[in-house]
Amino acid sequence: MSTPRRLLHKNKRIVIKIGSSIIASHNQGLREERMAEIAEEVAGLRAEGREIFLVSSGAILCGMEKLRLAQRPKAIPLKQAVAAVGQSRLMWAYEKHFERHKINVAQVLLTRDDIADRKRFINARNTLMTLLEHGVLPIINENDTVTVDEIKLGDNDNLAAQITHLVDASLLVILSDVDGLFTGDPRKVSDAALIPLVEEVTPEIEKISGEPGKISGTGGMATKVHAAKSVAAYGVTTLIVNGTVPGLMKRAFDGESIGTLFLPKPVRLSSKKHWIAHSLKVKGEVVLDTGAVEAILKKGKSLLPSGIREVSGKFEVGDAIRCLTPEGKEIAKGLTNYGASEMILIKGIHSSQIEKVLGYKSTDEVIHRDNLVILHGA
Repeated sequence: MSTPRRLLHKNKRIVIKIGSSIIASHNQGLREERMAEIAEEVAGLRAEGREIFLVSSGAILCGMEKLRLAQRPKAIPLKQAVAAVGQSRLMWAYEKHFERHKINVAQVLLTRDDIADRKRFINARNTLMTLLEHGVLPIINENDTVTVDEIKLGDNDNLAAQITHLVDASLLVILSDVDGLFTGDPRKVSDAALIPLVEEVTPEIEKISGEPGKISGTGGMATKVHAAKSVAAYGVTTLIVNGTVPGLMKRAFDGESIGTLFLPKPVRLSSKKHWIAHSLKVKGEVVLDTGAVEAILKKGKSLLPSGIREVSGKFEVGDAIRCLTPEGKEIAKGLTNYGASEMILIKGIHSSQIEKVLGYKSTDEVIHRDNLVILHGA
């Protein structure tokens, strides 16, 4: 067995993401038998001393079946209503199946704002850790009953990645409806081969994963690979396995080569920088000159106004903005010390001139290096 596989069993705190197609379908509702099997597997992992957080999709599919809807709703009010119906049904099933193993469960519903706002981020973490201390299994989902596109996290693969960071887990397990990442879509390409190990999520790997979107859920392999890339930056391993087959998680922890394993980056981002890079919605962007690009990428410097060529977007102090090369390539993301209207006025000038132009000066730096995250090299 390879070293990364052999070390899987050492992970104590684990986030397990369950795809909607694993436990539900739009015409049959919940797959109770599979839910019972998952409950037994999770109970076994907990009995071995592991701390588990579940991120579960399936609420909308449950609601569709209950309300006898043939197609996934598109109108936001109907989608929210369907989620409300399905969420209670989903949690009732989880509670029933875990009660057989004497495990109490708790429902935790989150939105993008709960992750993007640092204070709410910490409050959510405190709630989840308190549940853990009391032996309760948190079952987490996006709060689809109130979310709209502006505050939506997007998909539960992304939510699972955010939760992995939120609770400082060391492993993310994604239960998919396929065996892992393949060299092509196994449903369409007959000779597509499983990729057992991904050392780094490169542009080639991202291209292989395809485009997001599928009938039964909002994700796909692309969103799973993106989640793996996100948590890898925080030093976390990801395992994608086929969630339709019982017992695969235990076999993987025993060292068997199952699914696709994504290795973490050797140098992890701090919690704050990971939050900036992967949790915050971008409100604008700035195009830098070549000198600023070099100072940020090669010298680890802060971004000064003198290095900014162009400013776009509507953002305020403290918002996240992208930093682009003169060619338009994104290289960094950070928290700005100046709003868009201010930055338009001070772009290209020396820091010593900020007060003269604005009548005041908050800081010399547009983005301080402590609030700046490198995303890609030039």
